[in-house]
Amino acid sequence: MNNKSIAFLGLGVMGGYMTANLVKGGFNVKGWNRTRDRPGVKIAAEAGAEIASSLPEAVESAEIIFSCLGDVPDVEAVLLGKEGAIDYASKNALIVDTSTIGSTAAKRIGAELAKHHLRFLDAPVSGGDVGAKNGTLTFMVGGSEPDFAECEPFFQAMGQNIRLCGPIGSGQAVKMCNQILGSLSLVGICEAMLLAEKQGIDPSLIVEVCSTGASGSWALSNLGLKVAESDFAPGFMVKHILKDLRLVREIAESASLELPGTELSDRLFKIVQSLGDGEGKEQGTQAMIRAYREKK
Repeated sequence: MNNKSIAFLGLGVMGGYMTANLVKGGFNVKGWNRTRDRPGVKIAAEAGAEIASSLPEAVESAEIIFSCLGDVPDVEAVLLGKEGAIDYASKNALIVDTSTIGSTAAKRIGAELAKHHLRFLDAPVSGGDVGAKNGTLTFMVGGSEPDFAECEPFFQAMGQNIRLCGPIGSGQAVKMCNQILGSLSLVGICEAMLLAEKQGIDPSLIVEVCSTGASGSWALSNLGLKVAESDFAPGFMVKHILKDLRLVREIAESASLELPGTELSDRLFKIVQSLGDGEGKEQGTQAMIRAYREKK
């Protein structure tokens, strides 16, 4: 068993399961969450993780520090802010951020941590809450080869597809491309389901048949029936994909790159976010179908 001490910061929908899988993999983990009464905290604790009462307590003796947080300001606050990991982590600790924050922020955070003799990997994930629960996540990693090799056993406890994509920021760069693919897959799924409905075709047939052909995808297999059945329970929330698409737009604008398909999916998700009293932003991304079926 690898006896390195691990901290995990951020026990939300993803982080709670990821922490639980590290424990199941035989690792000692101290978890911390800004709000203690969250389902993810309970999931981690029931798996055997020790729940720290404060961030300093979680990181002060950790050799590997994982974080899984919401947006760039959250990651910066937890890692770089006052009372953040940068002030309490041991010298030469390896900090691994699995949040989706874009390559610019990852490079900036990595540079700040290096000034304090802390190492950094950006390691965003794909696979949603299902992948986090089942330990089948895809990790897209940016950083040095030695740091990646040191962390690979921990990635393997949480995921199945693990790839070093290049230097710091490269994992985030690949994740941005992944989010374009995922969001546009949902456009196709929604429109295919609507056309099937108009032709009197059972939506389950679209999933069963098309998943085995050239149009098969993770999104179709896992979200197709949810779209058809209006099952909008969140795995990956609309507000989170909108955050990610904001990061994609920022990168595209800085590169003078037009992405009309991405702009379409962004517009559709924003329609869902605006429906009713804004409850759409808390629903799963499969709720994109509401932009086609409902009016404000």
